[in-house]
Amino acid sequence: MALAAQGFTRRRPDAVAPRHLHRTMTRLGVLQIDSVNVFARSHYMPMFSRLGAYDPALLDRTFLSRTTHYVEYLAHEATFMPVADWPLWRFRMREWQQRAARPDAWMHAHRRTLDWVRDELRARGALRPADLRDDAPRERGSWWDWDEAKIALEHLWRCGEVAIAGRVGFERRYGLAEQIIPSGIRDTVVTRDDAIRELVRRAARSYGVSTIADLNDYYRLRDQSAVRAAVADLVDAGELEPVVVRGWERLGKPGAAWRHRDATLPRRIDRAALLTPFDPVVWFRDRALRVFGFDYRIEIYVPAEKRRYGYYSLPLLVGDRVVGRADLKADRASSTLRVQSAWWEAHARPEADAEHIAQELVRAARWQSLERISVSGWGDAADALASALHGSDTAVDRHVHPRE
Repeated sequence: MALAAQGFTRRRPDAVAPRHLHRTMTRLGVLQIDSVNVFARSHYMPMFSRLGAYDPALLDRTFLSRTTHYVEYLAHEATFMPVADWPLWRFRMREWQQRAARPDAWMHAHRRTLDWVRDELRARGALRPADLRDDAPRERGSWWDWDEAKIALEHLWRCGEVAIAGRVGFERRYGLAEQIIPSGIRDTVVTRDDAIRELVRRAARSYGVSTIADLNDYYRLRDQSAVRAAVADLVDAGELEPVVVRGWERLGKPGAAWRHRDATLPRRIDRAALLTPFDPVVWFRDRALRVFGFDYRIEIYVPAEKRRYGYYSLPLLVGDRVVGRADLKADRASSTLRVQSAWWEAHARPEADAEHIAQELVRAARWQSLERISVSGWGDAADALASALHGSDTAVDRHVHPRE
């Protein structure tokens, strides 16, 4: 049910079009943004996992180049979200405004910088931070500090005064919200209770079956009392029903869980996929453990010599099981997808699963326009994947990882 709710039962299209991206976004609600580009930036991955290979420029045009359909905000961490959802986040913007109004707040102490940034955006429209730097008012005296201007942009964005008008490369373009968000959307008033209820309803639909903790985390609401109240309202409305999930017990008693009325039980999940660490399937680590028995931590910030699985290991999905993880790197200089490590989970079926994952690795290499695949020997799944890959029509070799 969880994977069906996330779109893993739908057939991959022969050619991905904008409508497929929009349909997937309706299921996901948000697309988390991450700057790490060792294989592919995170926001490109969920579409690949669900739809298969597509032109990344299509996502750029749809999400980064314009704000007709989507805009960025803190709707989980930094995410793309439908521009129509802007009013749902007024309560979070107000919370940032209240913090900013405190006498000890950064914005309180840097009003001059904030006023200058507002004036520049009002006069010139949406700007990259570099555009502000080029015209920094150094002649005005020692108050100017470039880091302060960047911080000001981020604060104004969190408070809802500024919105993101797309990106150039990966650099944001900031503009006043009144210049970017249509007035009909910007002027819509949604109370905090109504916003949280709507966000909980969407999270429940995106998860299929969920706990209070799951629903609280999907949009990082950080308010269990409000989430519980929203769940009660949605149960009364017939949108959620209480269920018991085997294995979700707490202190020997069934844990509270709810099924969304649209959740379906598929006959099977006939799909393999590489997942980004920030895919909704696994982004809440407690849920990943509870649903899939997958104990997952990302090791970007772990010293290299202490990493167990690798710098940026991607979860490997086969059917309804997360069967392992692989640390991938796109080596552009040599046009090679490097499998720097690969590991099985305890419930993997190595011989059969290796064939499915090998097919996804070939698809991933082609998606990233890489001509060959190289597999290291680090990890208990490495040899099985290398063997399965040798049966593909992609050039495959082996390399030695420093940890071997």
